[in-house]
This record gives sequence, structure tokens and C-alpha cells, in this order.
Amino acid sequence: MNQSDLILNVYKVLGLGGVSFFAGIALTPFLTHFLYKYKMWRKEARTRAPDGAPVPIFQALHKEREINVPRMGGILIWGTTFAVALLFWLLSILIPDPLFSKLNFLSRGQTWVPLGIMLAGALVGFLDDWFVVHQQGTYRGGGITFTRRVFLIVVIALLGAYWFYFKLDPAYHALAIPGNGAIPLGIWFFPFFVFVMLAVFSSGVIDGIDGLAGGVFASIFAAYAGIAFFQNQIDIAAFCAVIVGSILAFLWFNIPPARFYMSETGIMALTTTLAAIAFLTRAVPVLPIIAFPLVLESLSVIIQLSSKRFLGRKIFLVAPIHHHFEAIGWPPEKVTMRFWVISAVFAILGMIVQLMSRV
Repeated sequence: MNQSDLILNVYKVLGLGGVSFFAGIALTPFLTHFLYKYKMWRKEARTRAPDGAPVPIFQALHKEREINVPRMGGILIWGTTFAVALLFWLLSILIPDPLFSKLNFLSRGQTWVPLGIMLAGALVGFLDDWFVVHQQGTYRGGGITFTRRVFLIVVIALLGAYWFYFKLDPAYHALAIPGNGAIPLGIWFFPFFVFVMLAVFSSGVIDGIDGLAGGVFASIFAAYAGIAFFQNQIDIAAFCAVIVGSILAFLWFNIPPARFYMSETGIMALTTTLAAIAFLTRAVPVLPIIAFPLVLESLSVIIQLSSKRFLGRKIFLVAPIHHHFEAIGWPPEKVTMRFWVISAVFAILGMIVQLMSRV
């Protein structure tokens, strides 16, 4: 890559991220009007945990906000991402100019898969949110049961794995270990892909405090934008930058007190997309480092449920762990900002590990 190409690529990635941010800011009033006009929030606060146990501590911390603040704020994230992608794709077709061709980041080998997976995850999450808001669905309080959501995520993962395995370069079928080459997975790529996507999906419990999930995911996708850029996967880098821009626009309105919550439509879009990006950049092994706060959140729930089942007692006052910190007296803002700091540090560390292995 010569210097002029490098500069153009920097402009492309950073410029599209900026466009996404301002587009998200511009679209927010329309989304806010819709969410408040139709009262898109829970009508009753949650009273039970996933294992059926009562949640008095959670209710004490979040009962009032949960039934007064709209869900579905995640529409802003994936909606802005798709709007920007569609805009520059159409401009590249309608205006025969090298600039718009350069800014178009839709490509079969790099961004079709994560965009498709993002849309699928967003739609599943949207349905869950819709049922929750209207108190319809397959369990008390509305929504799609956890088991059925897992089933749908498995279906999305299998479709994604099929595209990777049969439509993309065979290099994506191998597990690239930083500093130790690659391990061919063969047909085992399918269950491994499903496992990774389910593992990332489980971290969606991080969406529980104003601004928490947005700040964490912004750091994670920024790290993958950097990895993709240095691997010359410019369209993936631009795609990640657009996601970061849209998350920052969402975060502008989600900082306490939040105007709306990300909820399932945003969380499922981001977690499924993150798994696909990790495979496309061949950076799955560093995913637990880059996304360390997500790992921490998932583990806290697993530990809590396992301890209650096998030991008959709780390890944390309440899980996931960000609510435990609230329960011991940390203000929500302190929890959020400390998670942001941890997320930024580990995102940088993971990016360094990945890039050092390719030097």
C-alpha cells in the first residue's frame, strides 16, 4: 500500500465513522418521537431472574426507570449503519465518481456476511422487544423465551458458517493462533462458529445501566476496526467504524439519564455482528481479550446460577456483575465509567496481541 492509498483509506474509515455519528444524531428525534408516542417500554417491572428466582435487589435499583424509559433504542445503531451503507452504495452506482466508489464499503468478501448477520440478529431482538412491550410472548412479562432465542441464534450462526465455509476463502476456516500459525478446522468450523456466536450472545446481559453497553461496544468495534485496517481489510474497517459512529450517536442520548435503552434489538445485532467480524479478521483468539468486559459479565451469570444450583447460595448479591457493584453501593455512573476504562484498556491490549502476531 503506497502513501496516497494509505491516506485515502484513513479518510475513508474515519470519514465514514464521522458520517455515521452525525447521521445517528440527525435520526434520533424521529426514533425518539416514535418510541415515546407509542410508549415502547415495559408495562410491568421484571420480578424474576432467568432461573425463576425473585429479584428484589434488581427491582430496588431499576424498577422505576424500567417502566418509564423506552426500549428499542438499538434501532438507532443498526438502522444508522444500514442507512450509511445503503447511501454510499447507491451513490457509487448513481454517480460515476472515484470518490463514491472508494467510499462504498459493501463488498461480497468482507461486509455482506456481517451486514446480513446484523440484520438477522436485529430482527430477532426487535421481535423480542415488541412482545415485551406489548406483554405478549412465551413467558410471563412477554418476549421470546431464552431457549427460543438461543435456537434462533444457532440458526443465524449456521447460515453464517455456511457462507464462510462455501463462499469465502478457505483461510477463514482455520483458527489463527497469534504467533503459532493456523489450525485447520475442516467441518468442525461449523460447531466452532456456533459456539463463538452463542458465547458472544450470552454477554448481552451487559445492557443494564445507562451508557454501559454503548461505551463497551464502542471500544470493542474500534479495536476490530484497527485490526482490519492494518490487515488491509479496509471495507471491514470502514464497516466497524460506521458501527462505532452509530454507537456513539446512541451513547450521546443514552448517557444518564438515558432517553432510551438499547435492549434486545441492539444487543443481538451487535453481539452477532461481533462474532462474524472476529472470524472475518481471523482474530477470534483475541476476542476474549478485546471483549473482556463481555466475558466478565457472562462468567458472573454462569457462576451465580451454578453456585445457586449446586451450592445453594449466591456468590454475588445480584448478577450480572455490574448490578452487584451497584448493590454494594457504587453509583451507576461509577460502574459505567470504570467499565469504559477497562474496556478501552483491554481493547488496546487485544489489538496489540493480534497485530504483533502478524509482524
